[in-house]
Amino acid sequence: MAEQLLKVRGLKIEGRSDETWNQIVNGVDFELKKGEVIGLIGESGAGKSTVGLAAMGFTRDGCRISAGEVEFDGINLVNASAKVKRELLGKRIAYVAQSAAASFNPAHRLIDQHTEAPVQHGVMSKAESEADGMELYRKLRLPDPENIGFRYPHQVSGGQLQRAMTAMAMSTRPDLIIFDEPTTALDVTTQIEVLASIREIVEEFDTAAIYITHDLAVVAQMADKIKVLLKGDEVEEADTRTMLSDPKEDYTKSLWAVRSFQRPQKPYVQTGQTPVVSVSNVTAAYGKVPVLHDVSFDIHAGRTVAVVGESGSGKSTTARCITGLLPPKQGHIEFDGEALPLDYRKRNKMQLRQAQMIYQMADTALNPRKTIGELIGRPVQFYMGLTGKEKRKRVDSLLEEIELEPSVYYNRLPSELSGGQKQRIGIARALAAEPKFIICDEVTSALDQLVAEGILKLLAKLQDELGLSYMFITHDLATVKSIADEVVVMKDGRVVEQGPKDDMFKPPHHPYTDLLLSSVPEMDPDWLTNLLKERGVDNIGDAAVGKM
Repeated sequence: MAEQLLKVRGLKIEGRSDETWNQIVNGVDFELKKGEVIGLIGESGAGKSTVGLAAMGFTRDGCRISAGEVEFDGINLVNASAKVKRELLGKRIAYVAQSAAASFNPAHRLIDQHTEAPVQHGVMSKAESEADGMELYRKLRLPDPENIGFRYPHQVSGGQLQRAMTAMAMSTRPDLIIFDEPTTALDVTTQIEVLASIREIVEEFDTAAIYITHDLAVVAQMADKIKVLLKGDEVEEADTRTMLSDPKEDYTKSLWAVRSFQRPQKPYVQTGQTPVVSVSNVTAAYGKVPVLHDVSFDIHAGRTVAVVGESGSGKSTTARCITGLLPPKQGHIEFDGEALPLDYRKRNKMQLRQAQMIYQMADTALNPRKTIGELIGRPVQFYMGLTGKEKRKRVDSLLEEIELEPSVYYNRLPSELSGGQKQRIGIARALAAEPKFIICDEVTSALDQLVAEGILKLLAKLQDELGLSYMFITHDLATVKSIADEVVVMKDGRVVEQGPKDDMFKPPHHPYTDLLLSSVPEMDPDWLTNLLKERGVDNIGDAAVGKM
């Protein structure tokens, strides 16, 4: 029998609002043995991350453990001293956050942040930790593992940064790791490599893990057992195969059935119709390093073009070229048939207004010190010239468009909103400029499936009502099927295939498109293992060192 490592009994957690404490977790119980993985699932606000943090004896500001026990290797973390917790956290208990961009210190190189915990806890010297970090980077298939650690967080992609955080958590070979949505920011092919690497580490070092996710297909590959939460309540718990094949509760069955939204593809564009946005033969570089090579595609009025590909394929870089943040070296970009200045600083206010962005991580995209009214009101005033009552009226109207009550949300701060609500504010801020064209950069990747479906339905409704055109950057092929009219597939800075959505999901495909389609996880606990075997990987570890 494996040794019992973590026991959570009767866990209750309260959150404070206006000096009043309200219960947000209502008595959660579970146990975890060494080498065992439990998946926590549920919609946004279910309490998954709150329970995961409490398993470390930690609560966010404004929260407190009001009852119950969290016992780690015989130590009750609820009553443990700060000294005891400092000795455990970062050494025997590690945490992988959902938002790597918000978690890394932007002023320090990745390798310096990686070595901090092993050195402070006396696990390794700095030199040993640096060498071990490079090996972990290699296992997690980060490019140029000997040198990538000497970059700063802003110099790597979101997917690469998430893998660097996973390596950092593994640096001390902890007994328990809390994975809080660790593959949210990853494309499907990178996700396979990271999942395989996590499974290898858990098995090799007999590490226990709490795996928090809204992706049911992913949790099926990772967890030995699954616990379902709803608004702080336990719904049910069972081993993974039983939970997938025979869920008992209606709520669990509803989670299994999400992502029903499928927007039909619009009719083909007539020949000769002028696109809203035309990208023609664009080549771009960061310094002397080329990143885009002869990229071309069109986006027509009222249509959605999904741009898909692995992390580092050039999706977001193409968006930066369209917005003028990264002037291309060659090629040109047209808006309604007229050439745009390639540098945003040379564009007039009308040209700037017509192309807006909704960002992937609302946590880092919204100024935490500004109220919702101020965040939406700034572009209303800048682009439309409205002030005073007219400005407030327009902000209220935008909040109603994104289905949030103005009187409730106008004076709130971003920290008082859920992830889905914050993403809706990002949508309202983009709409404030009254654009024709919006770039949606992974806008649903950080959201649970129920909330994500609501955001997709909202975007579709706004497109129909306002005639908007979308460039939808995503690594989620289920999202592509839900909302796209055309699909552009990118790899290594090049367009490898493009066409109408209905054609793109029918064979024959470009080999790279085939790879993407075959890499979408399925609700089968054996899916990842079988896929690795199909690709000639004899053991999980091989997948992590580039043999796929």
